This record gives sequence, C-alpha cells and structure tokens, in this order.
Amino acid sequence: MAAVADRYRRLSDAFAAKVRAVREDGWDARTPCEDWTARDLVGHVVQTQGMFLGFVGEEVGDAPSVDDDPAGAWDAARAAMQARLDDPATATREFDGFAGRSTLEAAVDRFLCTDLVVHGWDLARATGQDERIDPAEIDRVREAMAPLADKMRGPQAFGEEVGVAADADEQTRLLAWLGRHV
Repeated sequence: MAAVADRYRRLSDAFAAKVRAVREDGWDARTPCEDWTARDLVGHVVQTQGMFLGFVGEEVGDAPSVDDDPAGAWDAARAAMQARLDDPATATREFDGFAGRSTLEAAVDRFLCTDLVVHGWDLARATGQDERIDPAEIDRVREAMAPLADKMRGPQAFGEEVGVAADADEQTRLLAWLGRHV
C-alpha cells in the first residue's frame, strides 16, 4: 500500500511543479488533448481526483477554482487524495468501477498515476517545459493501460494510435500508442 501512496506523491509533486512553472500567459496554450487549454487540462486532472474519491464516498473538500488558482486547486485535490492513500482503511476501500471491482489505491495506481504521467507530458508540451518521462513510468503506463486501451480510445481519453518511425524511442512509442502526436 505504501508503494502506491509513494508513487502518487512522487507523480503528483512532479505534476505540481509543472503547474507552478506555467507562466501567467501560458494558461490558454493549446495542449495535445483536443480542445483543451493548459487550464482545461489541469481542471480535468483536478476533477478526476474528486471523481475517484467519490467512488469511495470521499471528496476533495474546499478548494480554489482552477479558473482563479490552478496551482491551488491542484494542491487541494492532490492533498485530499494523498491523505486518503495514506490512510489504510480508505486506501483499501472497495468500489465497483468501469474496470470491475477495485480498491481506491489500485484504481489510483492504474488510472490517476497514468493521468499524471501522460497529462504531465501534455502540460509540458503545451507550455514549453521539460517533456521527459521517467523510463520506469513508461513501462508502468503501458502495462496498466494495455488491457483497456481499445475501450479508452475516443474524445477526452486516448486518441487513435499514431504511427512512428521504426527507430522511435520508448517515450515516443508510448505517446503515439496513446494517440499523441510527438
């Protein structure tokens, strides 16, 4: 259990650093996610934390609006999730989701951590930040999403797989598999 909480903490800290690095004039930048600006993307990631907390009867609580304070909204959402992951009783609470029966921590590990990796890249790409993804996370994202990839292809999820050169690196291959144009 601590491994998921630690992974989430590391990835949510990295995402927070990217959010804080967006210049004030960068919030309207287009992202690789169709029809989303940088602000919209952060709003999606914030909302997703609340959605997953709701699966186990929890909520984010008071938080600033993403429109007014994207970094503050993200910090509130991730603090709420981290507190639940750090509590064994809540982290192991079960629910029935679109991927079947799960626990909060298992769902966070598969879905929310994937979101933080992929949308971290999206935010970095949109706002001119470092786009490198930890190679260990590339493998974990692919492994977590492989069984669901075809079900998740569509608007606001994975796009259609994009072709890449035969000599493309693993990060490029993953992003193309997720429908990102690199």
